[in-house]
Amino acid sequence: MPASPDRRPPEEYCMTSDTKRAFLERSKRVWNPHKTQEWQNRGVDIVLDTREGYCFDDLDGARLINMHLNGGVYNLGHRNPEVIAAVTEAMQHFDIGNHHFPSLMRTELAEALVATAPHMDYAIFASGGGEAIDIALKTARHATRRRRIVSLENCYHGHTGLAVQAGAPRFADIFLCEPSPDEFTQVPFNDLAAMEAALAGGDAACVIMETIPATYGFPMPEPGYLAAVKALCERYGALYIADEVQTGLMRTGSMWAITGYGVEPDLLVTGKGLSGGIYPIAAVLARAEAAPWLNEDGWAHMSTFGGAEIGCAAALKVLEISQRPETRANVAALSDYFERALSELQQKHAGFFTGVRRNGLIMGLEFDHPRGAEPVTRALYEHGVWAIFSALNPAVLQFKAGLLMDEALAADVIARLDVAIEAARAELAAA
Repeated sequence: MPASPDRRPPEEYCMTSDTKRAFLERSKRVWNPHKTQEWQNRGVDIVLDTREGYCFDDLDGARLINMHLNGGVYNLGHRNPEVIAAVTEAMQHFDIGNHHFPSLMRTELAEALVATAPHMDYAIFASGGGEAIDIALKTARHATRRRRIVSLENCYHGHTGLAVQAGAPRFADIFLCEPSPDEFTQVPFNDLAAMEAALAGGDAACVIMETIPATYGFPMPEPGYLAAVKALCERYGALYIADEVQTGLMRTGSMWAITGYGVEPDLLVTGKGLSGGIYPIAAVLARAEAAPWLNEDGWAHMSTFGGAEIGCAAALKVLEISQRPETRANVAALSDYFERALSELQQKHAGFFTGVRRNGLIMGLEFDHPRGAEPVTRALYEHGVWAIFSALNPAVLQFKAGLLMDEALAADVIARLDVAIEAARAELAAA
């Protein structure tokens, strides 16, 4: 684990060298001009350079602690040496493989994944989370012979065909992917009456939910809510799909967040952190009765890079590290530390830092301003921490600690957060 970043004056994080400025202009010409410019407009001009553990260096040499983790991709840190070693060893024998044929690595990973959720029977592989969500939704439609998909308002499940239609209009409308109301229904989170109304017609194939909606700022399910939704699915013949792309892989102290709520889904989707940050891979875990197409027509879904054998090697090591007793113990200790430290900061910054949404290392920090997390994001950047406001609720800061982070680095993050909150509060007061 690299040392914490040096305490550098905030202005040094905002200085853009001629070399970096030229690179950003080059990037805007050929990559994504709007996103690149938008970050610059916000006072953030990150171009990742070297990276290690839970820190990365900007192209200008400023080091930042990563508290975003790219949605959980870097649960085990950047360039985790054990994952790199596993992939390096696999490359002596394997390559991507051929998706048409049985595979030693895919079978081994499927066995390992199914073992993490004993009520599941199969693993279906994809190259990324959006594709895996599409697989789960298609699978539910096939199993139930129904088309309508129920999801949550302000949810996010990816940017592919069905996934983007099941999510917030923010990401669908621009591409004319507005979902038809007879095929997609969205209901408010934690509203059981609305969920029952959506299911009562008996024509819904499934309910798909992130166990804790990430892009909406990690609102927590009310006690009994998820179990009650599962019961409604059973009553009305719909399948329950747990989207664990951002919340799974030990982030809550359980391998899958849904397990901690006492719910056994029919299908479970994982991705992001499954890659170890080294090789993209995602998967759908399915009950046999929820995925009959696997025994009827195995050609129905194909993915050239889904379950690439090199990616399987990375994922196997991720599962092994994530389930170690010492990893579980570290997650529990870090969770306790952040609970105490954030409570103290909340008292110190009362009136602005108003709440903490937390389950294990999944944390959303609430601010008393409709866009309050935006200046906090920038102030944190200026003080050597990268964390990002929630795209669908910018009053909340997504705050994601890694599974293997030590308490010394966590304490450094809290110290920097303290300064950043004060700076953001002053900025808003002066506006």
